[in-house]
Amino acid sequence: MPGRRSALESAPVMTTLTYQRPTSLREALETGGSDGARFVSGGTDLMVQRRSGRSGTENLVSLRRVEELAGIDWKNDQLRIGAAVPLAGIGADQRIARDFPALAQAIAALGSVQIRNVATLGGNLCNASPAADTAPALLAYEARIEIANTGGTRTVGLDEFFTGPGSTVLQPGELLTAILLDARQSAGSAFMRLGRVRMDLAIASAAALVEIEDNRCTHARVAVGAVAPTPLRLSAVEEILEGKAPDGPTLAKAQAAVDALISPISDLRASARHRRRITPVLVARALEAAISMATGDAQ
Repeated sequence: MPGRRSALESAPVMTTLTYQRPTSLREALETGGSDGARFVSGGTDLMVQRRSGRSGTENLVSLRRVEELAGIDWKNDQLRIGAAVPLAGIGADQRIARDFPALAQAIAALGSVQIRNVATLGGNLCNASPAADTAPALLAYEARIEIANTGGTRTVGLDEFFTGPGSTVLQPGELLTAILLDARQSAGSAFMRLGRVRMDLAIASAAALVEIEDNRCTHARVAVGAVAPTPLRLSAVEEILEGKAPDGPTLAKAQAAVDALISPISDLRASARHRRRITPVLVARALEAAISMATGDAQ
């Protein structure tokens, strides 16, 4: 009919891809420095973006064969996770589950088994979604990000990595190579999220880490997701907790402080008002679970 477009005519046009497969970090960086190149590992988000017409990238540089990005390495209590390690491999690591339970919980909540078998931790962070499930847990663990370019490497805190929805500090030709974590053996930590349905993006999420000594919180880190332009550390909540007994009044004060620190939006998944209601509850539940683990009361 005149004036109407067919489904084929209105569908996004997917241009021809150039797909390169370097086998070393040096080769990947040299290849990725060309105009219009984009690094890709699992590619789970990229395919969605291309089908919806939100990605015009035609030159893809695969990281799947780059050995330097593929390992999980421990040095005492320091953990280095290669950016191209599939989420499933991280979630299945027993020591990670023991020393970084909030990260393991976040990965278990992320997508389907099939997605976790392909998607990578580096990709989840570089996509820079405000709702990235792994980000609050990694913020609570004060993760550091290793970044490489042809001139060398640099390290930034994850709290400095995100600059806005879909954007990071990565410059053209730079590559996130690893996520660095330090285990705190006396700490308890936990991750909580709420989604409309299983495998959906989070409506809101929260992670907490605490250390308790002589019935006082000596160290606290709290982070949230899907309620601000970027995943967010709640430093004001941490200050309320540190130096205090981890009791009901302290937790109530911490929970009450959350609302002023977040800036949620309304979208297809939830209204801003709903996010404001549930985020303090998620923070409180994550704190309760982390405190139970730190004090040995976890079931």
